[in-house]
Amino acid sequence: MAASGTLYYGDNLDVLREHVPAESVDLIYLDPPFNSNRNYNVIFGHNASAGDDAAQIQAFGDTWVWTPTTNQQYAGLMAGEVPLKVADALGAMRTLIGENDAMAYLVNMAPRLVELHRVLKPTGTLYLHCDSTASHYLKLLLDALFGPDRFVNELIWQRAHTIKGNAGQGSRHYGRTTDTILFYSKSDNYVFNQTYTPYTDEYLKRFKNVEPGTDRRYRTVSMIGPGGAAKGNPFYEVMGVSRYWRYSREKMQELMDSGMVVQAKPGGVPERKQYLDEGKGAAVQSLWTDIVEINPMAAERLGYPTQKPVALLERIIRTSSNEGDVVLDPFCGCGTTVDAAVRLDRRWLGIDITYIAVDLIEKRLRHTHGDAITDTYTVKGIPRDLGGAYALFSQSPFDFERWAVSLVNAQPNEKQVGDKGIDGVARFPTDAKGGLGRILVSVKGGKTVGPQFVRDLLGTVETQKAQMGVLVTMAAPTKGVMDAVNHGGTYALPVNGQTFPRVQTITVTELLKGKRPIMPPTLLPYIQASKAQTIAPPPTLF
Repeated sequence: MAASGTLYYGDNLDVLREHVPAESVDLIYLDPPFNSNRNYNVIFGHNASAGDDAAQIQAFGDTWVWTPTTNQQYAGLMAGEVPLKVADALGAMRTLIGENDAMAYLVNMAPRLVELHRVLKPTGTLYLHCDSTASHYLKLLLDALFGPDRFVNELIWQRAHTIKGNAGQGSRHYGRTTDTILFYSKSDNYVFNQTYTPYTDEYLKRFKNVEPGTDRRYRTVSMIGPGGAAKGNPFYEVMGVSRYWRYSREKMQELMDSGMVVQAKPGGVPERKQYLDEGKGAAVQSLWTDIVEINPMAAERLGYPTQKPVALLERIIRTSSNEGDVVLDPFCGCGTTVDAAVRLDRRWLGIDITYIAVDLIEKRLRHTHGDAITDTYTVKGIPRDLGGAYALFSQSPFDFERWAVSLVNAQPNEKQVGDKGIDGVARFPTDAKGGLGRILVSVKGGKTVGPQFVRDLLGTVETQKAQMGVLVTMAAPTKGVMDAVNHGGTYALPVNGQTFPRVQTITVTELLKGKRPIMPPTLLPYIQASKAQTIAPPPTLF
């Protein structure tokens, strides 16, 4: 079974400070919002009906504005809440760019980067994924925090090879096809497992020689030492040729005795055999062009904004951690880092501030790795009892509704307003021809619920031509509520004639105890990625 993990619902700054000990994490990958002034929606395309306006839901708004609150946060940072060098860097950037949205973004990121540095082990590394709107500012913050000497690489990921429409639509810039990943270590002693990619066809053509008797392909490489005496290479004669050689006389003799040295003609410079099957592949460099972004037809696509390919995270995790190490993603979104960590047998911590992300990650793990995966991790920050449900309702009524809707395997609404009392929709197959029925879900977090809510729900089911309705309540149903439910009628499933209540009610307490509404098997609301296959090490040639 996969290594253990913990998924947190909440602000990552609070979670890091309260729940993650110092020097407890081996690898951090973060893909924070880029200050792109965009709103990102999760797409529910696979199960949505044609023309369904609720086929997507806003996951988060990547918009930052300098406000009086931001000014207070900035003042706190400058007053000692972050290390002096980080405060100095923020002060310099404020002087340079002013009090604007970019500065508000940096004020938000600075204390989080400080906490991430705190929880990282001395042997640990951090990868910060960003784009050109923020990469230079973030690098200055990381230099101030880690020290410039702890900067390891600027990795350039070419996520796309072409961008359609730019030139044809009169754009006045080069196509934006790359992201930046800033790679830092906490000390000189950090984990780095060199990874490889398959050789190119052009490179393979160089191995044109075939050794008689073994049929091993090889090429020959020069043994002349670069720079001669200036590089400390020894000077002596080999096979009638005097040169500065790469190897000592003893090593050269060893190579000759083992048949590894060839001379094309008398007087020619001897060369060493390099066998194709000795190589592991081409060592990965700082320009990554072999992993493309997720396209609309990709098997792993979940419809989540900014979703990154699993292959990208697998490369990072393979390189900078070992099995059993702890991998942390404080902006875990749809859970690609978590998924890759599970595949590679790493322990993991994931944090996200939106409940929609936490719910998506849980369902992604179950679908990709099977229901047994739920035994390997815990989820913190979501209600486990009625008191927790009330606390969530007080903190965020909208997230409370999303949480309650997710418990009945339904899709939450995009917006809280204009929903006509409906907070989510569950879909189920009605026949063998792909027909889908809809179950409307209404959530009421108040202390009292009257029969009018049942009648309103039933009326909406009828006007929207849905099949069923479910009323989720915090309070226990009254006699009047149950009477309205009992007079709501039934729905017969066309495929087998099985009947279900046309409208029913269930309490949060019942849901927390594992009870579920009486309804046909529903479809998972999110776009589903392909199931996980056994993950082999990166490909080698032989």
